[in-house]
Amino acid sequence: MNFEFYIAKKLINSNFHKNSVSAPIIKIGIAAISVSTIVMLIALAVSNGLQIKIRDKAVAFNGHITITNFDSNSSEGSNYPLQLNQSFYPKFNNIEGIKHIQGVAQKFGIIRTEKDFEGLFVKGVGEDYDWKYFRDFLVNGRLPVYSNLYSNEVLISKYLADRLNFSIEDSFQMYFLKSDSTRPPSIIKFNVVGIFNSGFAELDQTFLIGDINHIQRLNKWSNTQVGQFEVFIDDYDLLEKKGLQIYNEIPSHLDSQTIVEKYPVIFEWISIFDKNTFGIIVMMIFVGMINMITALLVLILERTKMIGVLKSLGCNNWSIQKVFIYMAGHLITYGLLIGNAIGLILLFIQKYYSPISLNPSIYYVSNAPVEIDIFSILYLNLSIFCICIFVMLLPSYLVSKISPVKAIRFDS
Repeated sequence: MNFEFYIAKKLINSNFHKNSVSAPIIKIGIAAISVSTIVMLIALAVSNGLQIKIRDKAVAFNGHITITNFDSNSSEGSNYPLQLNQSFYPKFNNIEGIKHIQGVAQKFGIIRTEKDFEGLFVKGVGEDYDWKYFRDFLVNGRLPVYSNLYSNEVLISKYLADRLNFSIEDSFQMYFLKSDSTRPPSIIKFNVVGIFNSGFAELDQTFLIGDINHIQRLNKWSNTQVGQFEVFIDDYDLLEKKGLQIYNEIPSHLDSQTIVEKYPVIFEWISIFDKNTFGIIVMMIFVGMINMITALLVLILERTKMIGVLKSLGCNNWSIQKVFIYMAGHLITYGLLIGNAIGLILLFIQKYYSPISLNPSIYYVSNAPVEIDIFSILYLNLSIFCICIFVMLLPSYLVSKISPVKAIRFDS
C-alpha cells in the first residue's frame, strides 16, 4: 500500500465519525452520486427499451424491409400483384444477414355487427409467415393455421375485440367493396381463434390477420401472387445498408422501402429519445460533480493543518493532491455502487412486474419497457468515474496554494 493511499484510507475512516465536520458533506456527496446514477440508469434503460419495443412492434406488422411494385401507392392495401417466383424468394443468394422473407397481401374491409361497424385491413398471410412476434403478442386463444386450403380463422387485436365485443370462437361477417360500385360487396364469414395485443394502438386498430387465399380470391389473383414481400434481417443496426443492398438486388420494376422510410414520423420521434437521454445524463453528471467538488473542498479545508504538516515533512503538492483524489475516487465508487444497486433493483421490478403503465395512444406501448444492457451500464459507470476524477483535479489544486507555516497555525 503506497503512502498516499494509506493516508486517504485513514482520512475516509475518520471522516465518517459522527464528530467530523465533513461527515454530513461527504454523505451528501455520496447521495448525489447515487441519485444521479439511479436517474441515469433508469433514463438509459427506459429509452433503450422504448426504442426496441416500438421498433419491434412496427417490424412485426411490416418486416424490416418491404418489397412492392413501383406502381403501388402509399395505401396499406395491395393493389398490384407480385409473382412469388422471384430470384430473391425465398432467399437472397447474394446478400448475407437476411433472416426471413414472406409474401403477404392486404385488403380493406368493413366488419358489421348488429350494433356497430369497423373498417380495417385484413393482412393475408400464408404458410411462409413467421409468427414469432405475434406469438409474444397473443393474449388469448391460439394462432391461426393456414395451408393451401381456405381457412376462415383470424387473429384480431384486443382493441377490436373490446370495441365490437368479440371473444374466442365468435364469428363475424366482413364486407369487401368491389371496384365496380354498382355490384354488391363480397362477404366473408370469419372465426376468431386468437386475440393479440401489441400495445401499438395505431397498428392494432388497423389490422387483423387472415388467410391470404381470401385476398387472392377477392383480387382475382392466382395462388402464386402476393401483394408484397416482407424481409426480416438479423441486425437492425444494418437496416440502412441492407435496405440499399436489397434495392440494388431486386428487379428494376420493383421497389423496396425500409421500416424507417415507411413510418418516418414514428422513428423520428424515437430518435428524440437519444437526445433526451444524453441531456439527462449530462445534467446528472453535472449535479454529481458539483456536490463532489463541494465535498472535496470541505475535506481540504478541514485538513489544512495536516496538509501543512505533510508539506513540512517534505511531501510535494502532487503527493498531497493524490491523497484527496484517492478519497474522491473512494467516495465516487461508493456512490456508484449504491446507485447501481438501487437503480438495477428498480429496473428489474419494472421489467418483471411493470408497475408503471403508459398510454399506448401516445407512447405506442402499454407499459414502460426496460432494456438492461450490461455493456451500456459498465460504460456509463466508467464514464461517470473518469469524468468526476478528472474534475476533482481542480479543487485538489488548492493544496498547492496552502503555505506550510500558515497551515500549521490554522485554527480549524
